[in-house]
Amino acid sequence: MVGDRKWAARAGMIATATAVAAGAAGVRWVWRHQDELMLRPPLNEWTFAHMSLLLPTETVPRADRLSVLPRAPRPLEFAYEWDGATRTLSDLHTRTHTTGFAVVHRGRLVHEAYPGRFAGPDRRFQLFSLTKSVTSMLVGIALEEGAIGSTDDKAVTYCPQLAGSAFDGPTVEDLLQMSSGAGGEEDYEDPDAPVNRLMRAVAGQGGTVLEAVRSVRPHSTPGTWFNYSTLDTQVLGWVLEAATGRTLAQYAAERLWGPIGAESDAYYALSRRAPRTAVGGGSFNATVRDMARLGLLMARGGRWGGEQIVPQQWVERSRGAGLPHLEGGALGEGYPAHYGYSNQWWTLGGAHRAFTGLGIYGQHLWVDPEADVVVVKTSAWPVADDPALDGETVTAFTALVAHLSADG
Repeated sequence: MVGDRKWAARAGMIATATAVAAGAAGVRWVWRHQDELMLRPPLNEWTFAHMSLLLPTETVPRADRLSVLPRAPRPLEFAYEWDGATRTLSDLHTRTHTTGFAVVHRGRLVHEAYPGRFAGPDRRFQLFSLTKSVTSMLVGIALEEGAIGSTDDKAVTYCPQLAGSAFDGPTVEDLLQMSSGAGGEEDYEDPDAPVNRLMRAVAGQGGTVLEAVRSVRPHSTPGTWFNYSTLDTQVLGWVLEAATGRTLAQYAAERLWGPIGAESDAYYALSRRAPRTAVGGGSFNATVRDMARLGLLMARGGRWGGEQIVPQQWVERSRGAGLPHLEGGALGEGYPAHYGYSNQWWTLGGAHRAFTGLGIYGQHLWVDPEADVVVVKTSAWPVADDPALDGETVTAFTALVAHLSADG
């Protein structure tokens, strides 16, 4: 788009001018920190809509036969209370930096908006850790097909390259529940945190992705303690690829994107250096509408067009694991009390047992099967993790679901 090119040119001019003004040392600093700069405002809004220009990719082609997502547009005139004031949907978009937004109620697209400067129905957005929930869906399918024998299988059975590492012991189940006992805190501000070592490897700035995964140490007995870790899902993605003989993109195209009739190509971003690999926990890019289709698939118990795509039992376990250390409020310090965890999804508990995929910088795929509501929200938060912005979003979504349920 012309506007995109102008923005990219402007961003390049700003970066260049800054570097020139800073002299040779500044040039070197900008070069070393280019990936970090692209994640900060105002550049991050462009970055999250143009990952295919920054990293190698593998396409997940759109379906040969597209499905119709029926539309029944309506205004969403609801309010929510936050920070001592009554807020509206417009306030939510402004305050939480929404770029794309869609609401599906009873199978119909009732609301769609794209407040972002580079957003639109055809734009593929970087979904970050919402990718984990997509990986979970694929694992459930692979288990049903018998490609993966059991969740009790050890990861190293499929990934012998991990022998002797902290991941030589955890099972597929441990990885699904973020309970591998490997690695450290997912701290995006700590340069030496495992997730940042992984991202530097993906960006080609320090070793291979395999070396980053093998570098972590065990910290607890597998299956006993929740520790959110993108490395767990990275290993889970490798298990899936080894078991199916397909890349994540190929398997997603065959088992998800085609069956749900996706209207646009999606893609996985890959590591810059060979051997190139997708980040199973954070590199999926797709349109808001197609993510709404995935949410609707989960809201309908894994069925689409009369066909069981994701096993119904797999969808059910994604709504809650029934394990004490994964219940809402039990995940530990640093995790919002309104979340539990299960099967690579964040759970909300309560009577509806809603669940959501989440990605840093404000990506959401909210699924409430009881209310038959799906909400997709892409965002460009100023920082990777912000409890206040997350809390406001959850409060707004809860009010939105109540509004739709009451209004019929």
